[in-house]
Formats: sequence, structure tokens, C-alpha cells
Amino acid sequence: MAIEGSYASPIADAQYPPAFQTGTGGLLAQLYNGMNGYSLALTFVLLLVAYDQFKYVWNKGSIVGPAWKMPFIGPFLSSVNPKMDEYKAKWASGELSCVSVFHKFVVIASSRDMARKVFNSPSFVKPCVVDVAYKLLRPSNWVFLDGRAHVDYRKGLNGLFTRQALETYLPGQEEVYEKYFAKFVEISQVENNGKPVPYMPIFRELMCAVSCRTFVGHYMSDAAVKKVANDYYNITAALELVNFPIIIPFTRTWYGKKAADMVLNEFSICAAKSKARMSAGGDITCIMDGWIKSMFESEKYRQKVAKGIAVDDSEKPAMLLRIFSDFEIAMTVFTFLFASQDATSSASTWLFQIMADRPEILDRVREENLAVRNGDRDQKFSMDILERMPYTRAVVKETLRYRPPVIMVPYVAKKSFPVTDSYTAPKGSMVIPSVWPALHDPEVYPQPDSFDPERWISGDAEKAVKNWLVFGTGPHYCLGQTYAQLNLMGMIGKASMHLDWKHHITPLSEDIKVFATIFPM
Repeated sequence: MAIEGSYASPIADAQYPPAFQTGTGGLLAQLYNGMNGYSLALTFVLLLVAYDQFKYVWNKGSIVGPAWKMPFIGPFLSSVNPKMDEYKAKWASGELSCVSVFHKFVVIASSRDMARKVFNSPSFVKPCVVDVAYKLLRPSNWVFLDGRAHVDYRKGLNGLFTRQALETYLPGQEEVYEKYFAKFVEISQVENNGKPVPYMPIFRELMCAVSCRTFVGHYMSDAAVKKVANDYYNITAALELVNFPIIIPFTRTWYGKKAADMVLNEFSICAAKSKARMSAGGDITCIMDGWIKSMFESEKYRQKVAKGIAVDDSEKPAMLLRIFSDFEIAMTVFTFLFASQDATSSASTWLFQIMADRPEILDRVREENLAVRNGDRDQKFSMDILERMPYTRAVVKETLRYRPPVIMVPYVAKKSFPVTDSYTAPKGSMVIPSVWPALHDPEVYPQPDSFDPERWISGDAEKAVKNWLVFGTGPHYCLGQTYAQLNLMGMIGKASMHLDWKHHITPLSEDIKVFATIFPM
């Protein structure tokens, strides 16, 4: 049987439109053709956000921290004006916690043992500051050295903080105190007729003047010291932990850079003057003199050896130094000011406030200072006098424990850092050992939120060396810790004999403001 007919496939026959048409470029081409610049940009941003979140969660691992971060900036806005209560909450959340601000992942070590582990792990971490600090302090500054280079450089500075050296600086410090205490009286009684006056700014100027006299003697004029004191505020603001990483005109980092340039220039001029005076056989009156004289003695020794002259071992300097340039000397002295200015300003402000609020303690300080001077309040202080004042020393140590100027110290992980068996801080992250919790541990310091100097005399506070992290520990501990404590002892001792002061208490007096260091509100 034959069947006549025809059949045409709809797909093969052009008169039937295809039910599905892929187009010449396929599915990807369709997607591309359907996208515009806006959607491409949005897709790119969403991918960045997803990556930012993934990286944060990955770095966070098992430690305490927000479940997610605000895209890119993290808690930047709240970090611009940090609150002490927020820091305390962070410390209480766990011995390790984290945040992420901009591109920086930050691990916070809260417990004493975690903090000490960071301080004592130089193979994994090194001290760091915010990105802009390299521009302010200069990349070649010794504080950015690591390992053996850092150790060797420190050895060349150790001689500047011996007992003998510290006694050399005392006359310059007392001279500054006498001048500023007279100024205190004039500001309070003459200019303000005994009315309450905010004294934190004047304490900053006082401590800057003391530091400059100690570091560079009389090579810097009083006008230059005042300018450094005034402008240093801009340096502090530029070096806050949370800041823009680049210098933009008319921002805090820009003003900080200008102030840093000015300070380095002043210190360079001082270095040149000190070299001229030391080469002429002048006496040592400041840290800069002592360091430069050591350089000259090292050079003299090397020249004798090079000429084949027999040199007795007793003539060999303890540490052979090269001759540093004026600017290299200025950079190093700048780091001394960087380490001391904000910290001593904080400590002195708290010390005067605490003494005013506890007159019975101030009376005991006054009695002790008069006793070691046989009743002569005008007798100049010396190392012998300072070392015979156990109660004044206890007051200073308790102030530094009760209100430690520096509450945490930033480090950076040079490589993956196994902080615990279960958590490794990633390379490049900021790892911050905290000081406050160790100094307020109730098991070590009973009633830690009470000011009690007696704990350093009849209590066990002196035995708690592992908790005493005021000046750090490990290879980067503060070189000037003895100087700082003696300086504060001399200041409050002299003030107790020559001044009377009162504190105008407000509801915010005991609140803490965090600005690089901590100050009363």
C-alpha cells in the first residue's frame, strides 16, 4: 500500500519559527548583552563585599568577634571616638577577640598570659604603628628595626639610662619644674583669680618641656619647646590606631606630618650644636650629649686601633658606635619623645587629680619628701633622695597600675602566628596585647579599682612581676621605664612641698577619655 504525503520538521522548515533560539553567542552573550555599566559596577561591588566578609570570617576562625563586619570599613565610625567601656567589654569577651577595620584585621589579646605571649614572641611579631607612622617617624627609624639589628641598636642606647646617666639629667628636670610650678600659680591665682582651670593642656606642655630638657638640654629654645608641645597634639591625632592610611591635605595625618617635620628639624639643629659642644670637650647635660660623646669616644678608639696604637682594654667603649648623622640622631630622639610625651602627660594629669582627691595620701608624700631633705624643701633632688622615698614611689607605681597611660600596644604578625593550639593569627594581621586587664586582675591586686599605694609596701604587689606590664616586657620593653618613674616621683614630690591644689570634681571626673593614652574627662 502506498501512502502519499509529506512531513516537514518545524525546526528544519524556515516557515516555522524555532521554539527556542540560542543566538550566535549563546547564554553568556545574552547575559552580557543584557548588562549595562551600572549592573557591572553593582556586581563588582557585591563580589568585593562577599570577599571582604569571607576573608573576615576566615581570619576570625574560632575567636570572639562580630559575626560579620560592616563592608570594608568595619567599626571605623565608632573607633574614631573610642570609649573605655567598649574596650572593657572587648577584654571581658574572651582572652582573644577580633575586629576588622578597613584592610586591617586586628586580634586583641586580653588576658595576662596572652598579652605576655605576644610581647615575648619576636620571631612571630614585631611592634607596629599605624601606616602613616612610617611617614611621620621615617621608614629608616630604628624603632622599625627587627631581630638582631634592633637588639644591637638598643645596646648602643642602654648607657643613656643607667643610674649615673639619669642623675646627670636631674638638674635640667628640676629647673623645668620650678619654672612651670611658678607658672601654675600665676595661671590659677593671677590670671583666673583662683577659679577652676582645665590643666591637662598645661601638663602636656610641662611634660614636653621636661622631656626636651632631658633629651636635648638647652640646645632648644623655650619658644621652640612651646611650639613642639603645642604641635605635638597633631602628631598624636595622626597616629591614633584608627585613621586614614594615606596623607590627605588638611586632614589629621597631614597636620601630623607637618608637625613631625618641624620636630625633626629642631632636633637636627640640636644634634649639630651638641656635636660642636662635645667635640670641644663640654660636659654631658642631656641624653643627646651622652650619646654623641659615646660616638666620639668610639671613633677615637677605632682610629687608635687603625694606627696600630696599643690600647688598654679599659679604654675600649662598652659599645662601639658609628658617627650618626644629625638627622639620624634627630629620628632617634624623636622616638624618645614619641614614647614619653603622651604617656607622661597622662600619668601626671592623673597623679595630680588623684592626690587632690586623696589629701591624706598627698600629706604623706609631703612628709616623706621633707623628711629626706631634713626639712629643707628647697634642697635639690638627687638619685640618693629619690631612692629614699618608698611611699612616693608606691604612689607613682599605684597611679601607673590604677590608670596605666598605655592600655595596649600594637604588634604586627610577620608570619602566621599560632597564638594558641586552636587559633593562628594570619600573617599581616595586627596583634594587640592589652595591659589594663593584667593590672586590674582582682586575684593579683585585691580591689583593683581602688587606689591603694600600701599594696606596694605591705602587700604583695611587688611580687606580681608578670602582671606589671605598664612598660611592656620582652625584647621591646620600654628603655626609659626607670627614668619615667623617677621623673614622676621628682615632680609630685617637689609639687607636694611647693604647691597646694584642689580638684573641681564633676560627674565626669572619673570617666576615662581614650586619646592615644588615657586622660580624665
